[in-house]
Amino acid sequence: MARSLKTNGADAVQHENRTLEGMDLSGGSALGLFTCELCEMSSPYSFYGQKPPNTRAIVLLEECYGMKDPFSPEREKFLVLGSKCCLCSKTVCVGTDCSLFYTKRFCLPCVRDHLHQFPEQVRNEVLRKKSVQKTSSS
Repeated sequence: MARSLKTNGADAVQHENRTLEGMDLSGGSALGLFTCELCEMSSPYSFYGQKPPNTRAIVLLEECYGMKDPFSPEREKFLVLGSKCCLCSKTVCVGTDCSLFYTKRFCLPCVRDHLHQFPEQVRNEVLRKKSVQKTSSS
């Protein structure tokens, strides 16, 4: 079963088996394989940076790994796969279990380690999510 994650106007797809096997997701020009260091989700990526190819006026707020959207025939559609944590430099996906973007990309372990430095709204969301995870795993 797949779930879609919204990120900065682009959809990222994460599969339960953590791979996207059997699909040509690179648009024919993969630069390498993106792998999240936390959940091990992996996918070929076709660009790294703030400017996705074949887009006119889009500049992303972070240097990130991305790919052409394999579910859209439009050339300018893309998916953001992930980025590097600005504190520890781990490569992390945009999945809400692995990272969050607040002015920069942070992996969740770094968010938890520095939670007191985030605004109250971010702290409350992280704490709420942690309590929901504890409840669902009980």
